[in-house]
Amino acid sequence: MKPLILHGHERSITQIKYNREGDLLFSSSKDQVPNVWYSLNGERLGTFDGHQGTIWAIDVNWDTTRFMSGAADQCLRIWDCSNGKEIGKVGANSSVRTCLFSYSANMAVYSTDKQYGHQCEMFIIDVRNADESVGSAAPIMRIPIPGAKITSLVWGTLDEFVVTGHEDGELNQWDIRVGKKLASNNDHKKSINDMQLNKYGTMFITASKDHTAKLFDIDSLMCLKTYKTDRPVNSAAISPIMDHVVLGGGQEAMEVTTTSTRIGKFDARFFHLVFEEEFARVKGHFGPINSVAFHPDGKSYSSGGEDGYIRVHNFDPAYFEFNFDCQ
Repeated sequence: MKPLILHGHERSITQIKYNREGDLLFSSSKDQVPNVWYSLNGERLGTFDGHQGTIWAIDVNWDTTRFMSGAADQCLRIWDCSNGKEIGKVGANSSVRTCLFSYSANMAVYSTDKQYGHQCEMFIIDVRNADESVGSAAPIMRIPIPGAKITSLVWGTLDEFVVTGHEDGELNQWDIRVGKKLASNNDHKKSINDMQLNKYGTMFITASKDHTAKLFDIDSLMCLKTYKTDRPVNSAAISPIMDHVVLGGGQEAMEVTTTSTRIGKFDARFFHLVFEEEFARVKGHFGPINSVAFHPDGKSYSSGGEDGYIRVHNFDPAYFEFNFDCQ
């Protein structure tokens, strides 16, 4: 399984994301310039230049007309995918840590960090007519978040609620119409680094610093499965066609230089969705994996690492013939 290796970033990757069709792969890093690539051959299509700080979160809407990025320069920017130009900018009091278009792409949610004397807040904004006025328009809902800051989030069923993952491992479900908390879960013990939905939006997987990834029901926040590793998990994704999940992580980046790549355990790990058993590992990155994503057709996956490289792996035929023996 020889990967395509994409090198368009100068610093470590923070997030990678496919569009709905899977022909484009969007990436962000700490070097302030998000990129977009053709996922088929790894050719870079373009960049979105304008941020002045680390890009923490990116998202693209369902018809690939709008791209959104949140960064440490205290702003959220909305871009036109066809030409890479900025069409809207929303200022914030602190770093924008997460951002996500709703399923309909009529709304977007973003959250800010707890810093500079400001508490963490979550904002729901209208992005149907994104233009210069989006920055001055009042948000649909502004929800102050007491306690630990939001580190990741996903939209819930029919865009009626948002599920947030926090630095202390807590999961919360918020009704965006009234700004009230609907449900809570404390199964994780440390920071939740990543949350990704399954193909149908009925379940989501979390990746946490407590060395586990967990599968949750999105409506009840009930923990369904737990995938245990021996290292912090930075990102996790669910295959759209197989009962598989992929986990990416590794020891903390600050400790990487004191160990070899073998000891640092920087390989992507594949687990069976139902049986919770690991069945494969893929090596390659020199440093922790910060983000993983399955292609929407399930025939490949990508990983972005602390080393600044994105690796696109197309699965061999043996992967699709593999039968998991549950005996």
